[in-house]
Amino acid sequence: MATKKTGGLAGVTAGATHICTVGKEGAGLTYRGYDIYDLADNASFEEAAFLLLHGHLPTQSELDDYIAKLKSNRGLPDALKNVLEMIPADAPPMDVLRTGVSFLGNIEPEGDFSNQQNVADRLLAIFPSMLMYWHRYHTDGVKIDTETDDDSVAGHFLHLLHDEAPRELHRKSLDTTLILYAEHEFNASTFAARVITGTLSDMHSAVTGAIGALRGPLHGGANEAAMALISKFDSAEAATAGVQQMLANKDLIMGFGHRVYTTSDPRNVVNKRMSKMLADDVGNRILYPVSEAVETVMWDEKKLFANADFFAASVYHFMGIPTYLFTPIFVCSRITGWAAHIMEQRADNKLIRPAADYIGPSLQEWIPIDNR
Repeated sequence: MATKKTGGLAGVTAGATHICTVGKEGAGLTYRGYDIYDLADNASFEEAAFLLLHGHLPTQSELDDYIAKLKSNRGLPDALKNVLEMIPADAPPMDVLRTGVSFLGNIEPEGDFSNQQNVADRLLAIFPSMLMYWHRYHTDGVKIDTETDDDSVAGHFLHLLHDEAPRELHRKSLDTTLILYAEHEFNASTFAARVITGTLSDMHSAVTGAIGALRGPLHGGANEAAMALISKFDSAEAATAGVQQMLANKDLIMGFGHRVYTTSDPRNVVNKRMSKMLADDVGNRILYPVSEAVETVMWDEKKLFANADFFAASVYHFMGIPTYLFTPIFVCSRITGWAAHIMEQRADNKLIRPAADYIGPSLQEWIPIDNR
């Protein structure tokens, strides 16, 4: 009997997980059983990271120790600084992180898998340092100290970017987006990490592969594309007309729809609320109305809803984050989900090796080279 064709493995269950649900149990998205809205409203990103990596919410003592551990892991080895300085200024930042984590695996190898939690914490702590060191070196010509006193990953990132401690509104807004991006079940990059892990490879290799998957525009990068889109228009009216024309031209519009969700992305409402708040804070009267207009046209014309990336674009923009750094922020957050899945895969490992339906030529008779 012929097997059912499933483009991109859509609808195929590829494994079991304790970590995340998407669109189940009456909630749009949960981490270890906790609704994403509860986490976004009440948790810090560090609490969400601890939850994903350890399986339970931390006590105050556990959280304090975890924050201290992350702060102590922000420093860059000199050899890694040298590599970051050699990466060209015009390299895609996702390539910077891919190269950085791969090189780190050479100078700080994981070794025995019993060290996996320390590796996960090190990567969570060092990704903002790695990205910002490269960015500031090539943008401002400075070799920054990557060890700040900020208690949060979000505060640390913004401090390194702007060379000063961030305003609380900005720190909290970035912190919330990190929570929203931290985990999302068997998405392409997470599945790539689990496939690599299934071969009993090291965590650095699995994370390098995950970054490679997220680098592709069909997985990551929609927030950068959304920023490019909304920046084209100077009013909601212009956005409405412009997007209608783009649809008529059959142009691809990123930031809408989702492979898993069917009617809405639960993360969008949080990002949309923050976009409005930040727009009011900075006095910008264009980007939020333009974003709303685009969202309305896409729903009215195509019944496509804004996903988590669409309003995240203006959220990051209002905090002064350069557009080309939007997708790498995804990495700084999703390392928590990736690492949790890597550890879960290892706990009950089986090599991931699906079958394929062969659709090539039937058995051929060998043809000598003189007769071809």
